[in-house]
Amino acid sequence: MSAAMAKDPLAEAGIYFDELKNLTALEPDVSQKTSELQEGSKDFVDKIEQFQKIAPRSIRLIDELAKEVEKQKRKAIAARNLQKLMARLRGVQQQQQQALIAEKKSQLERYRIEAEALSKVESEQNKLINQFI
Repeated sequence: MSAAMAKDPLAEAGIYFDELKNLTALEPDVSQKTSELQEGSKDFVDKIEQFQKIAPRSIRLIDELAKEVEKQKRKAIAARNLQKLMARLRGVQQQQQQALIAEKKSQLERYRIEAEALSKVESEQNKLINQFI
């Protein structure tokens, strides 16, 4: 049996040397994977901590934006309601103006008829006066 084919008696006993030549009970590939997992876990924890620092500020900003959106929404609704009210008021004013125009036309017609009647009376009185002169 050659030296290459012979198993390492320490490895058979579950004892290994790490990269610093220290004795360890973990196989080198398990030790490497454990280190990688530990580094990955540390990165994950760091990212979670960053998220926990950023999240409250982001939530506060989103809440502020939501409040501003709600405020602008209420303003828009108020403006729309005011616009509708103004349109109704214009309609009422237009109806009032049309009623006033109709009343004035009726009054004008009465004055025209009265003027016509007075003109006839004047004409008849002038004829009567002319007969006596």
